[in-house]
Amino acid sequence: MIKQRAARILTEAFAPAVLVSVLLVLLGVHSEPGLARGLALGAAAALFESVLPFLYILRGVRSGRITDHHIGDRRQRLVPLLVGMGSVLAGIVVLVLAGAHRELLAAVGAGGVGLVVAALVNHWWKMSIHAAVAAGSVVILCMVYGWIMLVTAPLVGAVGWSRVALKDHTAAQVAVGTVVGALVAGGVFAALR
Repeated sequence: MIKQRAARILTEAFAPAVLVSVLLVLLGVHSEPGLARGLALGAAAALFESVLPFLYILRGVRSGRITDHHIGDRRQRLVPLLVGMGSVLAGIVVLVLAGAHRELLAAVGAGGVGLVVAALVNHWWKMSIHAAVAAGSVVILCMVYGWIMLVTAPLVGAVGWSRVALKDHTAAQVAVGTVVGALVAGGVFAALR
């Protein structure tokens, strides 16, 4: 019982929408001149990359089209991932028009490419998006703030453990998500930064 409760808390507290939102606000503050501008652009990035797609998922859960907000049924993932991609593209346009710093745009771009990869993989196999986002977030934090951010690496293990403990994923699905998330986020962010 305690193990399941701890796993549920970790899964919810470090869900993709939460991690991406926090990461984008941090990057907005880091990359933009002035705290208010950084917060505003980071929040705008989070709105398009996390909040709006998550609201779409919640609407799908309420209507019965989606079984749960983590989209445990792999067959239900494609449309929400496509909606997420559309939202990311709209967000990039808004951020470019607002003159957002390249670092923030690179993070949003990395998230968009991550969604494309997740949609492709999840067409055939249920990769852990929780693990992918956790690993990608740690990699980007290290690239921006330096190796000191390796202190956040245990987060990836904790998230992966929670997904397996809740029987939402196998260890292999978590491992693949971790590797794919780290490689995609790190590679795309480095290329666009």
